[in-house]
Amino acid sequence: MAATGDDAAAMDSISRAPAAHLAALNAAASLSCPAEAPEDVAESPAVAPKKPSTNSDGVETAEEAVEPAESDINELCTDMFEKMSVFLQGELTGTCEDYRLLENMNKITSLKYMEMKDISINISRNLQDLNNKYVSLQPYLDQINQIEEQVSSLEQAAYKLDAYSKKLEARFKKLEKR
Repeated sequence: MAATGDDAAAMDSISRAPAAHLAALNAAASLSCPAEAPEDVAESPAVAPKKPSTNSDGVETAEEAVEPAESDINELCTDMFEKMSVFLQGELTGTCEDYRLLENMNKITSLKYMEMKDISINISRNLQDLNNKYVSLQPYLDQINQIEEQVSSLEQAAYKLDAYSKKLEARFKKLEKR
């Protein structure tokens, strides 16, 4: 996760500081004059050797690179450690925020699953109640089925009786006419 605000500005300055510091050191080295005393040369920070120069014989000579002064090294190290501390603090803060978010998501998911468990328990209980009611109503349903079969057979008997009565009526009318 990326750092924001002051942390981002500090981390940005970390990445830009070495280039800016080198430019400042090179500018200071180019301004110094060659007639300085040896103590001044030891204190002036020169990071890279100067360009090779050519002597009268046509041979190139190079000057030795001069180490920065001890105080500059200490200051640069302190600055680097401070900036690294800010950078690492930002990284750790982002990681902690990620873990807090994950923890909250887990808690919410756990609550949702508990709600779903309660709902499924209620559904199961209601289904069991319905099954018990169906079992208690089964004898009445069987009676209804028996009555329906009896009504159906009575209806068939009534149709047969109606057909027979029509035949009898037709015979009676036929005998009456004679």
